[in-house]
Amino acid sequence: MQTEIRHLLECHVVGSDGQPIGKVGQVYLNDRTGEPEWVTVRTGFFGMRQTFVPLANARRSGEEIRVPYDREMIKGAPNIDVNSRLSLKEEADLYRYYGMRPTDVPPQRAGEPRTRAPIAEPAAKPGARQAAGERAGDDRDIEMTRSEERLRIGKESRETGHVRLRKRVETQSVQERVPLSHEEVVIEREPIHDGEVSATYELTEEDRQMTLYEERPVVSKETRPVERIHVHKERVQHEETVEGEVRKERLEIDTDGTARGGGPRRPGER
Repeated sequence: MQTEIRHLLECHVVGSDGQPIGKVGQVYLNDRTGEPEWVTVRTGFFGMRQTFVPLANARRSGEEIRVPYDREMIKGAPNIDVNSRLSLKEEADLYRYYGMRPTDVPPQRAGEPRTRAPIAEPAAKPGARQAAGERAGDDRDIEMTRSEERLRIGKESRETGHVRLRKRVETQSVQERVPLSHEEVVIEREPIHDGEVSATYELTEEDRQMTLYEERPVVSKETRPVERIHVHKERVQHEETVEGEVRKERLEIDTDGTARGGGPRRPGER
């Protein structure tokens, strides 16, 4: 039961039209059955007013309690002090307002006076009693936390490609002009005139020879380095625009009657 009450206190009441009414303030139990029978929901200026809503025909889903009444009807419920026990008359007024008939109310409750029912003490008399809730009493100061989402942008590294350095052997034809030389026979004949020869020559046979040479191209190959290739990585910085959607909470203030003061407001706050 305590677990159920704690879960109820964490819920928000939603009306029949799907509009949020407010957060549950307190839970009231039926003294005879011990089951939750009423909850109070905070409405009005900064949620300072707490209005009773019956749990009969209500449906709870997660942290929401959907009741078959709209916001205006709940705000118009009888104004009853939430810091003490419900009397029979007050409970009857509430049932009458919400159009319900309390068929399970025992007849001996008629005329019972209204008494406080602290959480730690067991109920001594029948009637709906205050089970738990936010601190009753001084509601002059209230507060609410407004939250909003912000983008959290990080960075990750991923592969974008590979670089492979490979060496292969190619064959190509090369032409190059080479200057060559060779020896040729040149015959020069010089006539001898009379009177120029003083010696006596005899006829003889004689054989002499001369070797002729020429140059020919000789092809050989050698391997020598002609270029060194070095591949490395370097980090290049750039910027990109990242877009996303974020949500933020907006506070709405409902006032009952005439509210004075209000204090300073931030620019743009309504």
